[in-house]
Amino acid sequence: MIELSALWLMFVLGLRHGLDPDHVAVIDNIVFRTVDARPRLAPWTGTLFALGHSLSVATIAVGVSFVAGAFAVPPWTASLIDVAVVVLLLLVGTMNLAALMGPGDYTPIGWRAGLVPKRLRTSTHPAAVVATGIIFGLVFDTATQAAAWGAAATAKGGTIAALTIAATFALGMLAADTLDSQIVSRLLRSSGRSAPTIRRYRRGVGWLVVSLSYGMAGYALAETAGVNVGLPDSVFSAIGIGAAAIIILLLLVARWPVNGKWRRGPAT
Repeated sequence: MIELSALWLMFVLGLRHGLDPDHVAVIDNIVFRTVDARPRLAPWTGTLFALGHSLSVATIAVGVSFVAGAFAVPPWTASLIDVAVVVLLLLVGTMNLAALMGPGDYTPIGWRAGLVPKRLRTSTHPAAVVATGIIFGLVFDTATQAAAWGAAATAKGGTIAALTIAATFALGMLAADTLDSQIVSRLLRSSGRSAPTIRRYRRGVGWLVVSLSYGMAGYALAETAGVNVGLPDSVFSAIGIGAAAIIILLLLVARWPVNGKWRRGPAT
């Protein structure tokens, strides 16, 4: 039986993963391409990307749960994966903190987009967006975490537990990526491609990425070190809901009134 606190942790991990600079960068690029070519699709590109990404995560986690009983996983594997997760979280947080503190406009730092074939990167077709998400889910760090969750879930409930963990992670990621594409497409329609409102929103998301990265790294590090943090379920609930609320508030901040007038989109 999976504890509720573990599910909330998976949701927050999914939310933070959805705000990963690689996700932010690729979704923004897709929205920029589709906002004119496919205006109805643009707000939902984050949803399609997250669905493809979630499909990879679920497939790996469930697949591992099927074969976990066929071989013995070395005890040190779990510790190695935990350390790798902490290192990656700290790396993401530090790189984006440096970018936020540096001169010039903040740009999310990502590297996974280079693994996607150019034909997919430049396509605006919904299937191409889903396929891009699938490829992102097969990259080493995400695939390794999904495999670890599948193996761990097997001991607590088998395939159903693995599927539950993968689905909870996917919900968090789906929420973050959908909000991202919804907000960016709205900003593009209302303010133009080079509007400072987009830069203000991006910096706000950047600070949220840094906070979640360092926060989750600290929690994971404490758990790995055997420290009993003992956070109640309500804390994980507040983190998940609070992070989603911050993303929505960033839209309002980006559209803050200038010279006494709110920035408005085109009449519909």
